[in-house]
Amino acid sequence: MRPAANMSTKNRITVTITIMLTESALQRLIAWTSPSYPVGAFTYSHGLETAVSDGRVHDLDSLVSYVDAVLAHGGGWIDAVLFIHAWRTASDNEDFDGIAQLATAFRSSSETALESYQQGRSFLSVTRRAWPHPVLDAFAGRWGNRPIAHCAILGLACAVHDIALNPATHAYLHATAANLVSAGVRLVPLGQTDGQIATARLASHIETVAARAMLTPVEDLGSASPLLELASFHHETLYTRLFRS
Repeated sequence: MRPAANMSTKNRITVTITIMLTESALQRLIAWTSPSYPVGAFTYSHGLETAVSDGRVHDLDSLVSYVDAVLAHGGGWIDAVLFIHAWRTASDNEDFDGIAQLATAFRSSSETALESYQQGRSFLSVTRRAWPHPVLDAFAGRWGNRPIAHCAILGLACAVHDIALNPATHAYLHATAANLVSAGVRLVPLGQTDGQIATARLASHIETVAARAMLTPVEDLGSASPLLELASFHHETLYTRLFRS
């Protein structure tokens, strides 16, 4: 039995698939996930400010642990799966609207809802002006003033502007992580080099989360991050606050 096992290992084949983006698609993806895109992401900490205030996040390692929890088990995980399904259903109005509605409901606190809705509404408004597309206009017309989650509308925009799903998902998760790391650098505080070390350490986590999210059906979507949710709940009662969540 042992030689057979060795033979299996020896003959294993690894296939790597490389997905290329056109230059224009890459430029759009970089712009839309940049911290300079005017959606107000820098004003939110996803409960991180509470965790710093109570001492749970106090250095580089604890910041990486917090952001990793958001990506693997909390709001970052939920949004990654919904982003993927929004992209995949972009060609079907009824299916996409169902994902968009689910994304607005998948919020555990008023502040994380505000975090998602405000960025979603801003993204739709800015992108329709700078990168117009009939599908975005049609969605805005039928959706009206209802809240729209950032993950859903970004997924729709990426799909209709021909941005491949895999790199788009990685970029979305990176933007989520980078925003939280930036907040942590200001809150702890940490140096800019520590911030980049944190971002580099989270890169492999992002790859894992993205791969798992690609295989997760909506029916299996859920999270188990009570400490993150409590941090969000308690944020609104902090005596002083720099962030809106």
